[in-house]
Amino acid sequence: MRKIIYALFLLLGHGAFAQQPVKVACVGNSITEGPGRNHPDSYPLQLQKKLGKAYLVKNFGVSARTLMKKGDFPFWNEPQFEQVKEFEPDILVVKLGTNDSKPHNWIHKESFTEDYVAMIETYKKHMPASAKIYICLPVPVFEDNYGITEKIIVEEMVPLIKEVAMKTGSIVIDLHSALAPHAELFPDGVHPNKKGAKILAHSVAQNIKP
Repeated sequence: MRKIIYALFLLLGHGAFAQQPVKVACVGNSITEGPGRNHPDSYPLQLQKKLGKAYLVKNFGVSARTLMKKGDFPFWNEPQFEQVKEFEPDILVVKLGTNDSKPHNWIHKESFTEDYVAMIETYKKHMPASAKIYICLPVPVFEDNYGITEKIIVEEMVPLIKEVAMKTGSIVIDLHSALAPHAELFPDGVHPNKKGAKILAHSVAQNIKP
């Protein structure tokens, strides 16, 4: 009888373990945070719907934040930076860089690659060996606004992000191309609306769960 109970315990325990969701951390600025980290219109929560119950998606976006440590509002200094480590994600999706394109931030562009690699390597220490890391090319800027500059993103930043991907073994998600035909979904030229965030979520989901 004890053997039967023990066998059932092992079986149930294994089943509970197998059902643990794949943890997805979405790191980014206001385009990731959306109307709020827990708002259903934000791209991470729309991503959750697309991926289904086998995944647990958390929104770690913080508005106006930069990737670079010398930027005006570095993501590195936010509580969410540490929260990502504590979450220990199986999948990391980073969508930073838009605010770094502001001229007063981009004067520090020589540290962009170094800081991006450092961020990825920092998070890797808190992720399983089998974890996957995706880094996103910023969405298009249809109207330079808030100091955010499309020319800098396309001509200077995108090549650096691709370089970071090669150095860290990360996978690039091209959100710029995915959203380029949809200027009408960017009311202020910079931030996608709900429909734009849905396309963003779809692009990420296609990479995570082809």
